[in-house]
Amino acid sequence: MKKITAVVMTVILVVVVAAGLALAKSESKAAYKAGDTIYVCSCGAGCDCGTISSKAGKCSCSKDLVKSTVTKVADGKVYYMVGGKELSAPAAGKYACSCGSGCDCTTISQKPGKCSCGKEMKKVE
Repeated sequence: MKKITAVVMTVILVVVVAAGLALAKSESKAAYKAGDTIYVCSCGAGCDCGTISSKAGKCSCSKDLVKSTVTKVADGKVYYMVGGKELSAPAAGKYACSCGSGCDCTTISQKPGKCSCGKEMKKVE
């Protein structure tokens, strides 16, 4: 009986850990497609914060996010237009909004800061 209980507990533990890793991976990746409206850092090509959100707010370098449209998603990057120039940011963030599954701001960034809904972003592991 103890052996069966140990096997069941091990299986449950493996499933919980796998689900947690899958959730962390999915929240760090922007699920945007061409034509989607996004809000992005307006610092230009030299900025490396790479903040992308589905809601207006501030980027992790404290500037206002600007409204843009996704032009394409390719090679692990989201491409968009700002000031007549096509810019890009990584589609997977090192930091993501920590609001949980009920939040719809989907903010990701390459640097720590606050997400567009005002909560601190958490490091994605």
